[in-house]
Amino acid sequence: MDLQQRINEVNWADVTESMHAKGYAQISNILSADECDALVSQYPADIYRKTIVMEHHGYGLGQYKYYSYPLPGVVQALRESVYPNIAPIANKWMEVLNIDKQFPGSLNELTELCHQHNQLRPTPLILKYNKGGYNAMHQDLYGEVYFPMQLVVCLNQPGKDYEGGEFVLVEQRPRMQSKPIVLNPRKGDMLLFTTNFRPVMGSKGYYRVNMKHGVSEITNGERHTLGIIFHDAT
Repeated sequence: MDLQQRINEVNWADVTESMHAKGYAQISNILSADECDALVSQYPADIYRKTIVMEHHGYGLGQYKYYSYPLPGVVQALRESVYPNIAPIANKWMEVLNIDKQFPGSLNELTELCHQHNQLRPTPLILKYNKGGYNAMHQDLYGEVYFPMQLVVCLNQPGKDYEGGEFVLVEQRPRMQSKPIVLNPRKGDMLLFTTNFRPVMGSKGYYRVNMKHGVSEITNGERHTLGIIFHDAT
């Protein structure tokens, strides 16, 4: 089964329900082991526009690289094919929170909108952590136009290629203590999650709950992750 078929066969109704209820959704086996290995093997290649050493910026301990356009086929296919399935979720969030914003139905249209606002640089990236590495809690906002959801795909097998390195979400609830969410996706699994907030129903209607994400410390081995942000950067 090719990647497009796998994306088509995802139960997007379940994904929609999970995004509304929790702000994240996990989809198993979106990439094959061979596709994961191919992305990892490209890490030394000259296909990236920028390399970030995380400790130089206080982001954590590790390294990541932003892809250049044109994106590798698997990365482009994921970005292009997942987006139309989650744009309606984003638009519903805007609606219930009374935010005067709606997102286009296709990635090409979103990219055109970004370029109109001088956001021209691709944002998909690959992250690499060695023992001791981690990613501090953060949000990925790159310009005036930003899509409120993103995804990551785990490219190594936890318990085999690395230990630790759980994916962490923190839900910052108003007037309450923050709620931690710890996930441990397997090789090829995709996590969809909110970029910065999600709507929650309260006694007086919907309100925003802010969320951040990061990665816990790698205690052994090496961990690679594909990250896909749908909007481009300034």
